[in-house]
Amino acid sequence: MSAAGVFWAAQAWVDGRWQRDVRLVVSAGGCWQSITAGVPQAEGMQALAGPVMPSLVDTHSHAFQRAFAGMAERRDSGDDDFWSWRDRMYGLALVLKPAQMQAIATQLYVELLAGGYTQVCEFHYLHHQEDGRPYPDELAMSWALADAAAAAGIGLTLLPVLYARSGFGAVGLRDDQRRFKTDADWVWRASQRVNSAGRPLLNAGVALHSLRAANTDDIRSLQALIGDTDIPIHIHIAEQSQEVRDCLAATGQRPMQWLCNALKPDARWHLVHATHSTPEEIEQVANCGASVVICPGTESNLGDGLIDLPGWLAAGVPISIGSDSHVTRAWGEELRWLEYGQRLGLQRRNVAAQPGTQPSTAARLFEAARAGSAAPAGFKQWGLEVGARADFLVIDGAASGLLGLPADYLLDGLVFSAQGQVLREVYVAGQLRLKQGRHVAQDAIAGGFKSALAVLR
Repeated sequence: MSAAGVFWAAQAWVDGRWQRDVRLVVSAGGCWQSITAGVPQAEGMQALAGPVMPSLVDTHSHAFQRAFAGMAERRDSGDDDFWSWRDRMYGLALVLKPAQMQAIATQLYVELLAGGYTQVCEFHYLHHQEDGRPYPDELAMSWALADAAAAAGIGLTLLPVLYARSGFGAVGLRDDQRRFKTDADWVWRASQRVNSAGRPLLNAGVALHSLRAANTDDIRSLQALIGDTDIPIHIHIAEQSQEVRDCLAATGQRPMQWLCNALKPDARWHLVHATHSTPEEIEQVANCGASVVICPGTESNLGDGLIDLPGWLAAGVPISIGSDSHVTRAWGEELRWLEYGQRLGLQRRNVAAQPGTQPSTAARLFEAARAGSAAPAGFKQWGLEVGARADFLVIDGAASGLLGLPADYLLDGLVFSAQGQVLREVYVAGQLRLKQGRHVAQDAIAGGFKSALAVLR
């Protein structure tokens, strides 16, 4: 196989550690053909201007909510929680049009690239026209997201969502949820259409909004349609204490307990949030092979609670990171929030570290998130390893919080002390997407975003 590009890095994160003098060869198909440490720089190699790291997959995104970030941080009266935030967020969801969705998502996806993500899993439930009727092309909103990802140059895993009821025991949706309505046939048809479109860097799985929003019959129908097809299946679960109480009242079981007992999930399943768990539920999830998607920035912003990170790590359950509502848009900040939440809750330091195996908290969290990045996006591999897509980040070693750090402490600095823009370059499938932290069309994209927000607000 011929090479499409040969890069050289003085320092690169390979096999879970920093290695020196690394040659990275990209195949014609945009994947890693070979990665070799200890190779002197030579003619024909493109020398990269800083340490090289794998990117991560942003495994949970609601792109349209980027337009709401910063607009829900006031309280005029009463209590404020996830549910009151959700009602205000619906105000945006009820008026958004495809062109505005595309403008918002394009800005977001450029910001995600700058935050070190090169693939995003879009948990997409805003499907229909403002009055709830389908668009002439029922996937108009999906194509708006796909066009946004193509304009930004990021990979996209689209997850059309099954959303059929407003809560446990309800029949149908509330009026302010009318744009979300789908059934198993709709979701499966949408996923198949996206996967057959043949667009570069675009694939699809499916999603269930939550146990409260999907009837058991609908879920089983979707499972029957999927059969043995190897695609990712995502679901919000146990994000809120109220959701746990409602599930107990409706089924007699906690959410993850019911899911594992009734639906028999497997390694294709990815449980978003999983904030409120018992040791028994963690064991059940570990035994079935599913993974957990943690969104520390959003979970903190919404007051969801603290995930049992030590429990999930000890059980060997794969984890990944999502930016969800996009109040945070960089994996370094998400990992920092993840660890700091544990420190505040447990009153300990370096909770995620593993003395004797991996004493670096940042390294253990990053490697867990990297290893967990592939499956939620429908991939077999992710990172600087042969066969994976050739996505990588070039770090600015002189960035705030990194300057002067010993080479082996760079990842610790990225997660716990870096501030501002820390990436010199971002590559997707061996192609440069951001240079000096900027997208080639950044100004035009930002202009479109501001225009969309001006109309919406």
